[in-house]
Amino acid sequence: MTLEQAKQLKRGSVIYDKMYQNADGTPARWKINGAVKLWKRSPERIQVPIKRGLYEFSYLTERNLAEFSLTDELK
Repeated sequence: MTLEQAKQLKRGSVIYDKMYQNADGTPARWKINGAVKLWKRSPERIQVPIKRGLYEFSYLTERNLAEFSLTDELK
């Protein structure tokens, strides 16, 4: 996923993890759980809250963009 694609994400969208899989072999699905946070002074920074299941919460940042995809294809 690119930085520009991440900036266009909306609450409720689903992204797919390239590194982790579900029990059935499909990529792990994460749901956008809030608003995309951007910085004016650092346009390359981004922070997007994401959620998986009931208890897993994390952030999509500029450091881990390469681990996620907009499609469910494993690459």
